[in-house]
Amino acid sequence: MKTSGPLSSGSAPTQPEISTLIGKSHGDFDRLFVGGSASGASLTDSLTHSLPPNPSSADCPAIPAEGAVNRTEESDQRKGFHLKIFSAMDVITPNSERRPLSIKLWPPSQNTRLMLVERITNNLSSQSIFTKKYGSLSKEEAAENAKEIEDAAFSSANQHYEKEPDGDGSSAVQLYARECSKHILEVLKRGPSTKENEEAVKLDKVTGPHETFFDISKGQRAFIEAEEAQELLSPLNEPGNLYTKICFSNRSFGLGAAQVAGPILESLKDQLQEVDLSDFIAGRPEAEALDVMHIFSAALEGCILKTLNLSNNALGEKGVRAFEKLLKAQSNLEELYLMNDGISEEAAQAVSELIPSTERLKVLHFHNNMTGDKGAAAISEVVKCSPMLEDFRCSSTRIGSDGGTALADALGTCTHLKKLDLRDNMFGVEAAVVLSKALSKHANLTEVYLSYLNLEDKGAIAIADALKESAPSLEVLDMAGNDIKVEAASSLAACIAAKQFLTKLNLSENELKDEGAIQISKALEEGHGQLKEVDLSTNLIRRAGAQILAQTVVQKPEFKLLNIDGNFISEEGIDELKIIFKSSPNMLGSLDENDPEGEEGDDDGDEGGEKESGDEDESNKLELESKLKNLDVNSEE
Repeated sequence: MKTSGPLSSGSAPTQPEISTLIGKSHGDFDRLFVGGSASGASLTDSLTHSLPPNPSSADCPAIPAEGAVNRTEESDQRKGFHLKIFSAMDVITPNSERRPLSIKLWPPSQNTRLMLVERITNNLSSQSIFTKKYGSLSKEEAAENAKEIEDAAFSSANQHYEKEPDGDGSSAVQLYARECSKHILEVLKRGPSTKENEEAVKLDKVTGPHETFFDISKGQRAFIEAEEAQELLSPLNEPGNLYTKICFSNRSFGLGAAQVAGPILESLKDQLQEVDLSDFIAGRPEAEALDVMHIFSAALEGCILKTLNLSNNALGEKGVRAFEKLLKAQSNLEELYLMNDGISEEAAQAVSELIPSTERLKVLHFHNNMTGDKGAAAISEVVKCSPMLEDFRCSSTRIGSDGGTALADALGTCTHLKKLDLRDNMFGVEAAVVLSKALSKHANLTEVYLSYLNLEDKGAIAIADALKESAPSLEVLDMAGNDIKVEAASSLAACIAAKQFLTKLNLSENELKDEGAIQISKALEEGHGQLKEVDLSTNLIRRAGAQILAQTVVQKPEFKLLNIDGNFISEEGIDELKIIFKSSPNMLGSLDENDPEGEEGDDDGDEGGEKESGDEDESNKLELESKLKNLDVNSEE
């Protein structure tokens, strides 16, 4: 774009100049810039109605994204304004019924962007009060500047949209408009280019921030074929682009689309660092899916990546080997994601065989596969060769005792581990004991997820004792559903007492009873100022344990949620809990599954569980006193 640019000439528009350009209302700007009607609500005015004053943007117009003329009314409490959008029909028939419609304001369609470029071109080259003042551009020069103005504004707004908290696109639309307005005024003030300054002007083109992330994953899942792929991937074809990260997730590539994508990816493979091909062949027949994977793999052959995501593709061994050319080039991988890929024993062996080096690997996610013990042995070889591993997830992979033992042994070499997730496997006690030895070496652990591993008391005690002496900065401890009983409570409590940075504790679906709950409560009394969530649901807990636990956590400054549902808390006990959480009722989770008359080991109920109200009150008082005394004895020991 032949312009001096916003940063080079020192002539950035002043607020009065912008106000003069735009006019006193957004409607004036529409008539000048986007062809709005002189009567009724303009497109821009309707889009930005009731926006709050802002010194940097109050006088700048908003360019309507496609769909801005649809009827909707949304409240955005975070930004503190009420955004109203009405259709042209509302202008013509003001008494027509307004029906709410939820829409996204960003991104605009390609047609909308082209239309905007055309209108910018017309306003830079046709007669107006501003071109009279500054001079108009030739049609050719105006078209060149218009395209670059829109590109720069879109780039800035799109990067902003990626970070927008509410995600509705409203602030991105505003930024899009402000950037367009600013650059239009700069071009007009500069005036037409001359031969003398043409070469200098070329060096001062207005460009937005260089985009490095190309993402087509947003929106609904969809099949794409050759024609759509050509349009969708066109930005990757632009000369000089700086994309280092691509995400093709949520789009199912057919053979034609893959043949379009192949040459494009091949042209980028020397600059790409992160590739996300998760969920990119959904719903395709196996033969076509394998052909697509072969094309992508061949296109990216030799591409040295830091991050590779092949999750959600039902790969199996055939799929893993279809990516052979890509995988064999990965000697510098830092993150590898193979979740929900149907990774069998043979597929796991193929992964271990094809990737030449994982010495730099920091993240390995292997969730929800059918790996089994033999597959776990293959994955263990990968883990052993990953000394820098920080985040390992191997949950829901059908691994039993033998595979768990192999994995646990391999994890002993990963002394940089920060996050460990082995949930929902069948390790058992033997593997748990081996795992405890590995955990004793992990001083950097912050999150440990070991729920549903059949740990039992012996395994739980071994792990708790190991964690007590390591992982001083542990924030999350999850050992739910492990058949842990009161016998292991003292070890758990000692471990928890030592973890002063704990934010979340999950011991649900065990059998800790009141004695265990009270010991856990005692462990949490001192410090633990960052604690936010405790889950002891379904633990055979009664009134006494629930009351003491509630009294402990309610005092924590950052606390958010106590879940003790699915226990045997009496009606009086529930009333006491509500009193404890009276000033912050949202801290107490639902008690819909609580059984006030529940009896241990008797799912059908028992007549012996029924007591008179007076007897029950007295019994609960004695029960509470007895358990507190027992706690003192245990703690002294």
